[in-house]
Amino acid sequence: MKFKIQNSFLINMSKKEYSNEEITIIWESEKCIHSGICVKTLPKVYHPQERPWIKIGNATSEELMNQINLCPSGALSYKKLK
Repeated sequence: MKFKIQNSFLINMSKKEYSNEEITIIWESEKCIHSGICVKTLPKVYHPQERPWIKIGNATSEELMNQINLCPSGALSYKKLK
């Protein structure tokens, strides 16, 4: 795992979260096998060369959850907020 210290807190660099009003997408980079299913399924959301690379606002929560359920490594997951 990669960590950094920010404002006296240890931050996990291998786990990122992206939220809208309904869900939070969790990406765990160390689990990713780079199958590309996320990019192929929702290219308007996933932009690996950009930061942030997940543009959560470019799809509905339902579209995002359906795509995340296809992730073969479990690197992408989500939690419902509502």
